Amino acid sequence: MIKINETLTPNDLQTALQRFWELSGEKIKDIAENYDSNQGAPVFTVNGKYSTRGWTEWTHGFQFGSAVLQFDATGDDFFLQMGRQQTLDFMAPHVSHNGVHDHGFNNLSTYGNLLRLMHEGKIPHNSWEQSFYELAIKISGAVQASRWTSLPEGGFIHSFNGPHSLFVDTIRSCRILVASHLLGHQFHSEGDKKISLLERAVQHITATAKYSVYYGEGRDSYDLRGRTAHESIFNINDGQFRCPNSQQGYTGFSTWTRGLAWAMVGFPEELEAFDSIPEAAFENFGGKTAIMNTMLKAAKATCDFYIEHTPTCGVPYWDTGAPNLHRLEDYLDRPADPYNDWEPVDASAAAIGAQGLLRLGNFLAAKGDAEAKKYRQAGLTVMKTLLDTPYLSEDKNHQGILLHSIYHQPNGWDNVPQGQKIACEESSMWGDYHMRESALYIEKLIKVEPYYKFDNCIATKH
Repeated sequence: MIKINETLTPNDLQTALQRFWELSGEKIKDIAENYDSNQGAPVFTVNGKYSTRGWTEWTHGFQFGSAVLQFDATGDDFFLQMGRQQTLDFMAPHVSHNGVHDHGFNNLSTYGNLLRLMHEGKIPHNSWEQSFYELAIKISGAVQASRWTSLPEGGFIHSFNGPHSLFVDTIRSCRILVASHLLGHQFHSEGDKKISLLERAVQHITATAKYSVYYGEGRDSYDLRGRTAHESIFNINDGQFRCPNSQQGYTGFSTWTRGLAWAMVGFPEELEAFDSIPEAAFENFGGKTAIMNTMLKAAKATCDFYIEHTPTCGVPYWDTGAPNLHRLEDYLDRPADPYNDWEPVDASAAAIGAQGLLRLGNFLAAKGDAEAKKYRQAGLTVMKTLLDTPYLSEDKNHQGILLHSIYHQPNGWDNVPQGQKIACEESSMWGDYHMRESALYIEKLIKVEPYYKFDNCIATKH
């Protein structure tokens, strides 16, 4: 269980954050100068150097979005120009890519962040540039919404595995539908049928909360509150739920911690966005109160599970049911050991989950909820761990910024360094990006800058 530091403040992390951004800038430049982009998108490191696994190119947005975040945090125009140019050169295929469920990752990390910076006054306003970013987001949201599986009570954005497959991590792709909706866009289907992107986002969120998150009650009374399944399987003939499954976790009946982390950040950031949308917008599909309560229940459950089933330092092992965890005996009562002989930790899950904890804490604080402090302090505790050894990469020869990330343990895709028995010491593009995103979140709290959230890319909230 995480040993929450009750007194830690964002300001306490300021010195560590300054060092982090110095290292981060060096690594972004190293990748830009030395990585061969003809290979495809950089995905994870092997012996400290980024390599690829070009199956969906889902990490491009994290690579180029990292440069934009670096500019936002430091004001160094070099990174703004890099992020702008890379977005222009490489991101167009991701806007129209109808074969993946990653639009909320790729396109809001690039087009969305650039548009947000313009509205926040950090980029000079240019109407053509604004329209360019807005059009990309509008189309991306509609393309994402087209990957649709209908259920008797709604539906979901299906994964690249096919129409039977709901991934828990797709909860973060819903934000592209919401952003597109807030920009005034609609999805037009066969026969010019007009489909609300907000409605599809709500239906996907509801399906994820119902089928991907467990609450220890009703149908799942046997299970643990807050546990998540990576994949939920449906009968596409009648839309009925069949069973949990996992692609990157150990089993459908254990919790792949990066999937858990996606849920932890996805639900709170949608709570933040929906909070500013008028109730009337939800009248035709369940009402605002019902969907907000559904998201809040899922957010609290997943964040509580993370706190309770993670080592004291705040960094989880790659799956809470990993088969050799028992060999580590009291592993939840001490800091995680990335160099153990049995099971890898996943620092990328910690970087993602930390942001979720912070966002949930902020949202609850605004509502006067007594539990707000628990989540906020847990998030700061995790970040304090990640901003120091052995997770912060200070080696100039290593291209990653966050060490001890895991990509795909079941497939054996992660590097086991010489002399080690498990995968460790490597970085991932999503881990590095979300470490930067969580660091930026705290930076803005310290500097009292506009609160960092995805719908800040919308000039006028609808």
